Amino acid sequence: MKKIVLLLLSTILMLNGASKFLMPDEAFKPEAKFNSKMQIEASVKIAKDIYLYADKLKVEVKDGDGVSILNIDKPKSVKHDEEMVYLKSPTVIVTLQKNSELSGMKTIEFILHYQGCSEQGLCYEPMSESYSLEVDTSKLQDSLKRLELKVKKIIKIEKKVEQKEEVSQSDAIADTIKSGNIFVILLTFLGFGLLLAMTPCVFPMIPIISGVIISQGEGLSTKKAFALSIVYVLAMAVAYTIAGILAGLFGANLQAALQTPWVIYSFSAVFVALAFSMFGFYELKLPDALVAKVSSKGEGGGYIGVAIMGFLSALIVGPCVAAPLAGALVYIGQTGDALLGGMALFSMSIGMGIPLIAVGVSAGKFMPKPGEWMTLVSATFGVVMLSVAIWMLERIVDAYITMLLYAILGIAFGIYLGALEKGGHLLKRTIAILMFVYSLALLMGVLGGSTSMARPLEFFKPQVVNSLIKTEIAHAKFIKITSIDELDEVLAKNKGKKIMLDFYADWCTSCKELEEVTFVDVRVKAKMAEFVLIKADITQNSQENKELSKKYGVFGPPAILFFSEDSKVKRAKTIIGFMGPDEFLTHLNSL
Repeated sequence: MKKIVLLLLSTILMLNGASKFLMPDEAFKPEAKFNSKMQIEASVKIAKDIYLYADKLKVEVKDGDGVSILNIDKPKSVKHDEEMVYLKSPTVIVTLQKNSELSGMKTIEFILHYQGCSEQGLCYEPMSESYSLEVDTSKLQDSLKRLELKVKKIIKIEKKVEQKEEVSQSDAIADTIKSGNIFVILLTFLGFGLLLAMTPCVFPMIPIISGVIISQGEGLSTKKAFALSIVYVLAMAVAYTIAGILAGLFGANLQAALQTPWVIYSFSAVFVALAFSMFGFYELKLPDALVAKVSSKGEGGGYIGVAIMGFLSALIVGPCVAAPLAGALVYIGQTGDALLGGMALFSMSIGMGIPLIAVGVSAGKFMPKPGEWMTLVSATFGVVMLSVAIWMLERIVDAYITMLLYAILGIAFGIYLGALEKGGHLLKRTIAILMFVYSLALLMGVLGGSTSMARPLEFFKPQVVNSLIKTEIAHAKFIKITSIDELDEVLAKNKGKKIMLDFYADWCTSCKELEEVTFVDVRVKAKMAEFVLIKADITQNSQENKELSKKYGVFGPPAILFFSEDSKVKRAKTIIGFMGPDEFLTHLNSL
């Protein structure tokens, strides 16, 4: 048939006198050979005014028996009369591969397919050329080995992808310490500290350092106030650093260990003693015990006392865990590098202390001159010290007891300021009356069964309205657990559901802020309804509490973990520290 077609074509060309048309063997000259890399170079040399269709240029291997095509590299084609073509002679590079069992010489049939046209308007039929080629299989790539290399490459890529997967904020901070420059790390953690200075964990230290500075008495210079403030902050930083290193190396939460009732009672007593000394009942001196050292004015004694107060304040007053602190602890725990981790913690603590230094200097610089105002300032800070003592007791006593103590303190101070007297300074008497009225409301609230400092008189409202208010501000319902066994039991019962685990402690300020600010938000509560809510109460810091925290890598509360439907922890979604309603809602929506 092919000969008949060629004969007809020749006849047509002759009859038309069309010497301008070329015969197929003149228009196309195919060739195939091996190069030095044991690749087949297949080319089609085309005559002038001849072009090839790009999609018709194909190759195949027949009777390979273990030898096959691995890759075909074609030249770039161009657009011509709405078709992709080769206007110049194209060369195709064909790379072969073999099965691992083959070795030595092998004969294969290589076929080159092509079709082209003449610019004069004649298109040739599809053509092909077959070649018998001798292949040295020892020089070909092994298909099985190549597959193994490909699999390894895929695994390597997957590992890189895993490394780039989203991680929790604390883990990201830990990675920053591992890979960053030491000066960048220290500056970063200094910045973290400045941000943490605005959290509830540090707020209680403001009246403490102010009271300590004021307790030094009259005639305190700005220089001395600055020096005392520096000592307080350095002692606080040393405490955080030591506690952090121990927690990172041994997984032991030193701060939690100091939240036992006898420690809280003892430290509250220190503030009560400081308060009464400010009221003028007595003057603390250096020879007395720890309390005396805190307020003594002897040579060097003041510094020693302030240092002790700063050290203990860091461990007892502000035992909060935030993402930067947790990140440093994770780094120490993973690498054992207590030096760099400790330096990061120390830098963070200094950042937290910078605002405290400003407060301490201000307390000394703006101290009134001796007289009535000095007595009022001392009394005010005495009340502040008593307030801190009551605030600490909130961790270990019932809410109505602390509310009663606040009420008594407020009523007494209001009377002292002149709430029941006539005349006097307008601003002072206004403050006194407001404090007296609010404290009286607190007392009435205690007697009426209320435990809300914000709504002490809510028991006066009609029952239906009161019920609606309680429903509106009610916390989401959590399943309380204290050990691994209890948690495993709850997880087993709720397999297939989304789970949120909140690590909580009564002595954790940020934990209470989460409950009173974030968890009561209507939008947050609606979203949290999609989860099984579990509260891990580690207030007692018992052995079971420690084991539970250690299992999930929690260095202290607050920490919120999320479990997938197959009961696996979503590490990248872990929350450390306080998070506001809007941010927390966004986080829940991302799960």
